[in-house]
Amino acid sequence: MAAGGAEPLSDLIATMSNKEVKAALKSAREAIRNKEYKEALKHCKAVLKQEKNNYNAWVFIGLAAAELEQPDQAKGAYKKAIELEPNQLLAWQGLANLYEKPNQTDAKGDLADVYRKLLELYESADKQKWYDVCNKLVDLYHQEKKYLEVAEAWQKLIQMKREEGTEKAELHQLWKKMIQLLKDSTQTQLLTAFENAVNSADPVPGEDHRNLYKDFIQCLLKFSHESARLEKACNDMLALYPSMSYPLEVLCLHFIQSGTLSEEALQYISKLLEMDASSGPGIIGFGVKCLQEKKYKEAIKSLTEGLQKTSQCPAAWHYLAEAQMKIHKHRDAVLSCNQALEALGTPEGPSLRWKNLILQLKAEALIKIADADAAEEAIKALEQIVDASSDPVVVAIRGQAYLNKGLLDQASEISQELLLSHPDLAESHALDGFIHYSQKNYEQAERSFLNAIERKAETAEYHQYLGLTYWFMSEETKRDKGKALTQFLKAAKLDSYLGSVFCYLGNYYRDVAGDKSRARGCYKKAFELDGTDEESGTAAVDLSVELGDMDTALSILNEVTQKASAGTAKWAWLHRGLYYLRIDQPSKAVADLQAALRADPKDSNCWESLGEAYLSRGSYTTALKSFRKASELNPGLVYSIYRAATVEQILGKYENAIATYKEILKKTEDYVPALKGLGECYLMLSRSALNDYLDRKAVDYIELALEFFTRAAKHRPDVSCLWKLLGDTCTSVHIISPTNAKVQVQGCLLGKDADKQMLEKSELLILGGRCYGRALKLMALPSIWCDLGINYYRQAEHLTAVGTDMNEISELLEKSLQCIKKAVRLDSKNHLYWNALGVVASCSAIGNYALAQHSFIKSVQAEQINVVAWTNLGVLYLVTGNIEQAHEAFKIAQSLDPSYLLCWVGQAFVAEKVGSYDTIDLFRHTTELSMHTEGAKGYAHWVCSTLQDKSNRNTELYRYNIVEMNAIPAAQVVLTKYTERNPDDASAFTMLGYLSECLHLKRQAADAYERAAALLKDSGDTEKYYTAMQNYGRSLCALGQCDKAIEVYTSTPLTEFDGIVGIALAYFKKGLLQESIKAYEKALSVAESEQDKAHILTAMAIIEYKQNKVDAAKTLLFKCSLKEPSMESLKALCTLGLVKQDATLATAALKELLKHGKGDDRIYERCLIASAVYALQGKNVTVQREISRAIHRNPDNPALWCLLSQLVPLHASQKAKGGARAGNIAHEALLNIAVNQLTAGCHMLEDKKNNPLKNIQKAIHLFPDNPAAWAVLMAACHAENTVVCLNNTQPKLTDLEMTLLSTVSAKTGENNLPRNYIRTLEDWCLCQAITSLEEAGKLSEAEALCTKGLKSYPEHPALFLLLRQVQCQQLLQSHKELPDNVLEELRKTVMASSPSVAAWQWLAKVYQSQRMMVGAEMCYRKSLQLASQQGSWHGKLSSLLRLAMLALEVCMANVSNDHWPSLVQEATTEALKLAPCPLASLLQALLQYSRKMGARETRRMLERVVYQPGNPETIVSVARWYLLRHLYAKDDYELIDVLIENAKANGDVRVLELNEKLSSSA
Repeated sequence: MAAGGAEPLSDLIATMSNKEVKAALKSAREAIRNKEYKEALKHCKAVLKQEKNNYNAWVFIGLAAAELEQPDQAKGAYKKAIELEPNQLLAWQGLANLYEKPNQTDAKGDLADVYRKLLELYESADKQKWYDVCNKLVDLYHQEKKYLEVAEAWQKLIQMKREEGTEKAELHQLWKKMIQLLKDSTQTQLLTAFENAVNSADPVPGEDHRNLYKDFIQCLLKFSHESARLEKACNDMLALYPSMSYPLEVLCLHFIQSGTLSEEALQYISKLLEMDASSGPGIIGFGVKCLQEKKYKEAIKSLTEGLQKTSQCPAAWHYLAEAQMKIHKHRDAVLSCNQALEALGTPEGPSLRWKNLILQLKAEALIKIADADAAEEAIKALEQIVDASSDPVVVAIRGQAYLNKGLLDQASEISQELLLSHPDLAESHALDGFIHYSQKNYEQAERSFLNAIERKAETAEYHQYLGLTYWFMSEETKRDKGKALTQFLKAAKLDSYLGSVFCYLGNYYRDVAGDKSRARGCYKKAFELDGTDEESGTAAVDLSVELGDMDTALSILNEVTQKASAGTAKWAWLHRGLYYLRIDQPSKAVADLQAALRADPKDSNCWESLGEAYLSRGSYTTALKSFRKASELNPGLVYSIYRAATVEQILGKYENAIATYKEILKKTEDYVPALKGLGECYLMLSRSALNDYLDRKAVDYIELALEFFTRAAKHRPDVSCLWKLLGDTCTSVHIISPTNAKVQVQGCLLGKDADKQMLEKSELLILGGRCYGRALKLMALPSIWCDLGINYYRQAEHLTAVGTDMNEISELLEKSLQCIKKAVRLDSKNHLYWNALGVVASCSAIGNYALAQHSFIKSVQAEQINVVAWTNLGVLYLVTGNIEQAHEAFKIAQSLDPSYLLCWVGQAFVAEKVGSYDTIDLFRHTTELSMHTEGAKGYAHWVCSTLQDKSNRNTELYRYNIVEMNAIPAAQVVLTKYTERNPDDASAFTMLGYLSECLHLKRQAADAYERAAALLKDSGDTEKYYTAMQNYGRSLCALGQCDKAIEVYTSTPLTEFDGIVGIALAYFKKGLLQESIKAYEKALSVAESEQDKAHILTAMAIIEYKQNKVDAAKTLLFKCSLKEPSMESLKALCTLGLVKQDATLATAALKELLKHGKGDDRIYERCLIASAVYALQGKNVTVQREISRAIHRNPDNPALWCLLSQLVPLHASQKAKGGARAGNIAHEALLNIAVNQLTAGCHMLEDKKNNPLKNIQKAIHLFPDNPAAWAVLMAACHAENTVVCLNNTQPKLTDLEMTLLSTVSAKTGENNLPRNYIRTLEDWCLCQAITSLEEAGKLSEAEALCTKGLKSYPEHPALFLLLRQVQCQQLLQSHKELPDNVLEELRKTVMASSPSVAAWQWLAKVYQSQRMMVGAEMCYRKSLQLASQQGSWHGKLSSLLRLAMLALEVCMANVSNDHWPSLVQEATTEALKLAPCPLASLLQALLQYSRKMGARETRRMLERVVYQPGNPETIVSVARWYLLRHLYAKDDYELIDVLIENAKANGDVRVLELNEKLSSSA
């Protein structure tokens, strides 16, 4: 073939391959353009099969793989292409694009290499792309914080731009960009960039240029070694911007931080302050300058001010701390050092030197604070100093820190090492001196401090401690001027800010030299230097007070308190508080003493002072708390306890004060202030008792007061006030009656050896005068003269009352007059003395009314608001017959003090004089204000007079004065008090007896009448005496003491009607009926009015009835009714009809009674009789309605409400809840409430607070002797036990039956109750006890009790029935069938018993237990019939329900008989007609359940019972149980969940257990 001219086969294949390769590459490029990257890969692979080193194919593979998220394949393809053609751009560009993808974070290092290669390739080919890649490379380096590479790359970019001839502005922006890129670096290229940027800026000067310069200078501050460059930059900027303070501030801070202030630096500072006086760096610089000039306070002020504006300057903080150390503000220095360390941050280079200096200074400051915690902190600070061990001064400081911390061995070790290694160092010897000084080795300390002073004589601290060493070494060195004083003076000269030195100089001048003035100056200087030095401040204040310079003392205290924060400067607050207390400014004293206590709440003396301040201010309660707090903190402070008692006494808490005083006397028997306080308390208690007319109690208190005053006077007979108090106590008995005023007095007070002696009233008054005389000898005060005069007046008053010789009385009154005149002469401006003079002058024995009037007017002139003097003046005018003037005087007194009693009494007497209707009202007002004898007797007199007048009963005046004002009890109370004090006033006792009778206080009435009769017996007035005796006899008869009453009556001539009627009643009550009849016949003959005759005939009718002469009684009663019917006779006639069960007579009498008794008077009695008549007629509904109508007319009558609550359970039991509410309205009708609640079925589970048991317990608590209440308690216990049994829990009120039964028997025996009532109550209780025992399962006890009862009452059918029930219960428990003869016997027993619903129901239950359902039905029907006949609502309802339950039981047994279901329906329907009965609804629902368990109607009826509010839980629980079974049968799980939630809410465990069983089986 070759010979034939054809091409070789290999060349042909290559030619074809080149065409295919090109076509494939073209196809790959198209596929990439169309984003068909997989297709492109296929074409590239085809190319590589032909030509495996094809550059373009590898590049396309890299591009397609990168787009297909195959970075490893792409990377390999690009690198293969780069191997083939390293200087070709495509592969490098592709690789760069691949590495730039966000998911290629690991390729950042390789990307930089790629960028560098691209820069190399672009440098000559494409400048713009070179710039772009360079920017990317710089950004990459910046992200990686490779600031050197950033600088090099950016500088090369700027160089290329410059070579291109780029404009200056663009280059400026590039340099700024470089600054931005390198701002976080410390490369010197940053400074180069700043310099180029500053030089290329345009315009100059300008805002941009100025800011750039500031940034440049700020950057230079980071380079500590570039200080020359910094100074040049600042100066250059200052030259360009001469008005700008920034470069000066930077220079100032630079020089301050350098640690030295040259002249140049000071010039800069001055220039800066001239330019801006508020510049922080300038002020700091000035402060450093002041520090160098030893102007420490100015330095502190300037540095503090400057640092508030420029806080990030560690050197400035160090200088501030140094200045603070110079003036010994060590704690402030520590804070400044901490601020310096914080501003310093992490130190390097020069900053490390600053750190060491600051730490050393901080340690020194902490050591000066001198406590263990500060020492520990100092040690920690020293440990942070670099190369601390090489600096002996630092080592010495460490030794001092150990010493302060109490580590003596370590401190001694350091001291010895320093003395050996640095013997010429003053600090070495000083440390040794400090150690010896702390150990009180003063000789060695002296040597060490002298050595230290020899090496460093200008250190004030060494001189101070040498002086302290001499001060404590001995008394000689202390007093030697060349020793302690000299060293203190040298220390003060070297360091004028060393306050403690001045304090000891003050001690020297005060205690040694005795120069108080100079000592005060030193103390004041010490305190000015150190405001926390309490010793110096206190001493300065105390010395100022001693020197009489209160202004200086107060200025010191004011200065301290103004600066003091809360809880500090206790001494200053205390001193100033005491100062204010001394000058009588208690409010300020309280504020200061409170501030002192905030600093030290445990200071008992401070609490005591605060108590005094409160007391001075009048804050008694707070003062009491303060004194108590003081005594709690320090029980030995007797004064605090005494002051607490005094405050209690001021507050009127006399009992507490007495207890506190006695507590003091237990510790100190002869503490006179406590004895005096005790006497005063008892005296005040006696006055209070006298005001309340408790005279005997007052006498006891007076006796005790005399005892303690006598003890006090025995210890301190020279104290005038004790004798005055003794006189006051003795004189206070003047108001008490002589029979009560008998007091035991200690013999020493009488000048006798006897222990105690009983004194009469006259002797006590004389003793009081002697005590006043003794007080006058000690201190002749006008008040004591006046008291003595009043005492003589009281003696004369007493002698007048007992009827003594008038000469003696006149002599005493003359003495009284002279004494009070003496008091007036001594103090003529005291209104009390003038008033006393007027009282004495106006007494009847003197009768100098002109002097009295003059005295009262002078008293009023001396004191304008003088109610007593005006009242006395009114009394004077009243006595002298000047009624109008008296009225005006009393009127003025009332206007001055409307609560003053005596002026109202005076007005009442004026009203009585003029015959005003307001008299009784005025007297009543006096008794409301307070108790007074004249007001009490006057009011009682007017009340009795009004009551005696029977004609005014229906007048408005009577209703207001007597009824609405509750006059009778009010008058009785005040008259009782009156007679206690005036036991010889017969008229008062007569009125008291009459008022007590009106209040049914029979015993009090009898006692009062007896006393009146005794007083009148020898008076000579026989008429009054016989009246009093008849009153006494009447009251005895009311008490049931008929024998004595008859004896009293027979001792008087029985000629008057009242006396004859009285003895007739006494004979009747005694049972002497014939004598009573005769007496009444005699009374009938003397009776004048028809009404009196009717009353006598009624009484005689009652006597005839008592003799079983019913017809005679009727005749007499009819005789009363013929003429003018009497209400009493009609009531008696009606009652007779009720007793004899004569409905016709009772009804007729009631008709007449209601006809004549239309008013509201005795409405209760009429209602009671009418109810009894209606009950006799069998009209139960009418009974309740009659009382309800009466209540409607008289809703405010509690007796009617009480009657309603009594009768509802008997005649309208279905309305028992209403009866309970009626009992609540009646108040105190707790017994009725409990009975109604029992009738309504209430119990404790329904309401724990308002239930029968709680209410009957309250009733028994109020009326423990009421046997009915105990009977109801038995019923309530039985009811509660029954309810508990229904709820399947154990009864709580067990074993009470016999106790309650015996209690009822005991109470009936104690009370005088009708025999029939007692028999009925005891029978009921016996039956109830037997029933309770039977239900508790105690059948043997029940049978024994029945047998015991039948022995007492063998013909008692109810007991016999109960016996049979108990015996039957025992037979039934054996579960044997009862024989027919037993059943017949039980039936006969029930038949023989009185018509009893419960008996037939019990027999039905017996039949039911024997499965004799028809017989049971018959019994229930019989019980229903009886209940209907008796009108018993409860009986009918219970019979119907039991009948329905019987029929339902048969129905549930699936007996096919239509009779029983219809019986259930019929019985429950009738029951629901009687009342809304939940049990009847349940029985109907269960009947439906037994018929059609799954019916919708079944669910509806059961749900009605379950979810009806107010249904009893016992009934609801049964309905819930059946409803749950119904719902499970219907698979209605939604309603099941609702029902279970309801069961959980009501705690129905039984249903929840059933649910668990049903759900598990389902």
